[in-house]
Amino acid sequence: MPPTGADLTPTEVVGDLPRAQVVGRSPWQLAWLRLRQDRWALAGAIVVVLFFLIAIGAPLLAAIEGQDPYTYHVDLLDPVQANAPRGAFGGVSLQHWFGVEPLTGRDMFAIVVYGARTSFLIGVAAAATSVLIGTAAGLVAGLSGGFVDTLIGRIMDVVFSFPALIFMIALTVIAPDWLPKPVLLIAVMGFFGWPTVGRVVRAQVLSLVRREFIDAARTLGAQPLRIMARELLPNVATPIIVYTTILIPSMIGTEAALSYLSVGIPPPTPDWGRSISDAVQWVQTDPMFLIFPGGALFLVVLAFNILGDGIRDALDPRLGRL
Repeated sequence: MPPTGADLTPTEVVGDLPRAQVVGRSPWQLAWLRLRQDRWALAGAIVVVLFFLIAIGAPLLAAIEGQDPYTYHVDLLDPVQANAPRGAFGGVSLQHWFGVEPLTGRDMFAIVVYGARTSFLIGVAAAATSVLIGTAAGLVAGLSGGFVDTLIGRIMDVVFSFPALIFMIALTVIAPDWLPKPVLLIAVMGFFGWPTVGRVVRAQVLSLVRREFIDAARTLGAQPLRIMARELLPNVATPIIVYTTILIPSMIGTEAALSYLSVGIPPPTPDWGRSISDAVQWVQTDPMFLIFPGGALFLVVLAFNILGDGIRDALDPRLGRL
């Protein structure tokens, strides 16, 4: 007696030919499979996660070394060499894994791991601010059209016309002292970063608003906020995710540049950009002072960019590799 439909297994014969069971996958599952096959993207993700864990566990890592980023060790400096660290490689030892900072003798390993916390906090928060504002503006402009679309478009043009770095420097200099510097940097960097996200989202929304499912939602009486949240946002999530992964390293680099120009996070808070700025004049005497924070910044930015490229390729439906 032939087996019934309930008795068939994926490897049994269907008709005259064996046929394996076809497993359906969602677009997100396909993207995840593509991303897992991209070794460069996985390497970038591992580095990003590693530095994220370093930023979270900075106090623990510094405690394991037995140091902190605020204690001065002037006994480890050589007055004859203009208070450069004693010993080879900037004073690297079992007590100071990355050596010590010239002039102050602060532990460089603690400065680097605590600096990761500063860079990640400001970079990720500023990118999130830009994405939130840009996504909201793009959704409203694309769905509303008419005067609202024109107004938001002109605002984007005005923000684009500002020389962003110059205005960031000016705003951070004239800001009142009672405003926390991290909050100021996040707000300023986020403000100058949102128009690009807004334009990308607006362009995607304009290609969707005339689709049948949007007309059906309007016919059923859906309010604009519901259409944006339930119909449009899921369909523009892919470019938002891709752009976010590209925007975060840009924000981290911008924060480092502002600190390099002495308008970022003030001392003694550890910061990669300020360490790189201070290390420039010591590059011949103590090159390790530049290599450690500069190398950390380089690795994080490179890892984010590689991961962003991998996510972009994985989410591209035109790529049929699996």
